[in-house]
Amino acid sequence: MKFVGLNGGIVEAARAEVSVLDHGLLYGMGAFETFRTYNGQPFLLERHLNRLAESCAWMGIEYQADPESIRAWITDLMNANGLADAYIRYTITAGEAPLGLPSGDYVKPAQILFAKALPGTNGSLYEKGRALRLLSLPRNTPESPIRMKSLHYMNNILAKRELDRYPTHSEGPTEGLLLTAAGELAEGIVSNVFFVKQGRLYTPDLGTGILPGITRAVVLELAAEAGIRTEEGRYRWRDLLEADEIFTTGSVQEIVPVTTLIGLDDVHQVVGAGTTGPITRILLGAYREKAGLHQ
Repeated sequence: MKFVGLNGGIVEAARAEVSVLDHGLLYGMGAFETFRTYNGQPFLLERHLNRLAESCAWMGIEYQADPESIRAWITDLMNANGLADAYIRYTITAGEAPLGLPSGDYVKPAQILFAKALPGTNGSLYEKGRALRLLSLPRNTPESPIRMKSLHYMNNILAKRELDRYPTHSEGPTEGLLLTAAGELAEGIVSNVFFVKQGRLYTPDLGTGILPGITRAVVLELAAEAGIRTEEGRYRWRDLLEADEIFTTGSVQEIVPVTTLIGLDDVHQVVGAGTTGPITRILLGAYREKAGLHQ
């Protein structure tokens, strides 16, 4: 990643600078979005920008997105880095302000754009699935009524550190699962969680304090279009243990089946038949079709 985007321009990564008085650095005041491109175009860009603008409004950061200019900026940055498709991170920080807690809104936010190669994924991941390991660290309570994808990211980092302490799952990658302080299913470290039981699709509701994932919302829409019954509610680890199918969602990895559950006691349990389930297949196919990929 030789070049990055900074305040609408493109600069060498080694020369990109933000002020030490940026309140994104000092107080974590800022938000970001991660997404990917398909055929060179950022997928669901307007939805990501709307969520970003809502987060900025909560934090008193004056920000309005122009989707077309952001789209062109992304294209220019991808070209500068020689990328046909990319993993994109777009960050808004509060910008420079006097030391101390602010009394008003932030009027000059900084914009930072990254574009890097998409992470390599083995195609078998979407057939054989991955493991989901229960973590002891609870999901923290969001600072606002709805969780923002903010720069306050310590809970996720500590969860990743806990996951890294466990033995590597022999059959492939593992995602960590966070519960709420009340012991209810919340979300993965970098994903939302769904499960299927007797043909119905379930996912934790937003009242549990989870991130309102963009892919999560699209999956619920695709399920409705396919005639799959859905429910958002409060669930526990035992509900996953009794599930017929489980999958996680995220803007970069799309819909990833979970075929193994690992508890705090390190007991492994196979989910369903141990391969991608039929409803997961339907939704993954519909999602990729929406993204412009032909199955």
